[in-house]
Amino acid sequence: MDTLDDTDMEILSLLAEDARRPFSAIGETVGLSGPAVSDRVDRLQEAGIINRFTIDVDRAQLQAGVPVLLEVSVPSDSVDELRDRMQAEEGVEHVFVTADGNLVCTARAEARNVRGWVEGLLDGVDPTRYDVTLLDEVQWTPSVEGLAFALTCAECGNTVDSEGETARIDGVAYHFCCGSCLARFEERYRSMAAGA
Repeated sequence: MDTLDDTDMEILSLLAEDARRPFSAIGETVGLSGPAVSDRVDRLQEAGIINRFTIDVDRAQLQAGVPVLLEVSVPSDSVDELRDRMQAEEGVEHVFVTADGNLVCTARAEARNVRGWVEGLLDGVDPTRYDVTLLDEVQWTPSVEGLAFALTCAECGNTVDSEGETARIDGVAYHFCCGSCLARFEERYRSMAAGA
């Protein structure tokens, strides 16, 4: 898969609205059969464009607590550890790492003990700053409208266009901008495998 066409984008948009929508229903909308939609979704997964199918749970319906937005600045060597801790923390809904290395998460914390929850989450981490904001409303609206996807060359990082190449190596699909990058990648991969 070198490029995404309008049908791929429409399939992604429909799945973003409802990931449980049957392929046959998607096919009716985009003018394909259910199996043809399934094949396209498989290709989108192999290309790494679709990483997983998930649900958006309204935690307010499941547990008590107040919605909070937590923004934390930590030294760069603590970012990965705190990100993993946030992702594993019960009540945390979304975790983001900003371009400048700060961590932001949305969560539901016990109403009477927000400070204790934050202190427990940050235990052992020395944040340079953190801010907690109580949220009045949280909405998640996934959409792929207006986006353009571009595959990245596994060798050099350039954008893969219609002249690019795709190769499956040990069961994993890799995308390359040109045959030279593919050859370099395969050579390096073979030498690393031989040295292992």
